[in-house]
Amino acid sequence: MIRKWLHVLFVEPTNNWFLQLFRYGFVGGLAFVVDYGTLFVLTHFAGVPYLWSAAAAFVLGLVTNYLISISWVFSHSGKMRLWQEFVFFAIIGMVGLFLNECIMYVCTDLCSIHYMVSKLLSTAIVFFWNFFARKFLLFSK
Repeated sequence: MIRKWLHVLFVEPTNNWFLQLFRYGFVGGLAFVVDYGTLFVLTHFAGVPYLWSAAAAFVLGLVTNYLISISWVFSHSGKMRLWQEFVFFAIIGMVGLFLNECIMYVCTDLCSIHYMVSKLLSTAIVFFWNFFARKFLLFSK
């Protein structure tokens, strides 16, 4: 019983949005590690200004998210070619990047919150934007 449940949760293709949200959480977690780690390394060690670091880190997280999402979270809708799908995936991501940058600027520069904490707040908000926009605008049948 547990083995079957784990198989459904982690292996079988699904259109169930609760399962997709669960899987997207894992994908988002991995993309977040790439994003957050890159932000820290570029800002702390390379001396890149945090907003530039955040943008570069976000793009790396976006690519990580897309590659895993198309193979594990969402089913290809068949509405468009894969390159077109990536363009729309990226456009949704760019809206997320805009939200990310705005939230980080407001929290860090205007509210004096450390940039790494600002990133945590931003990530929580942008995660839900990205999931629901991609689920309902891009990967719906």
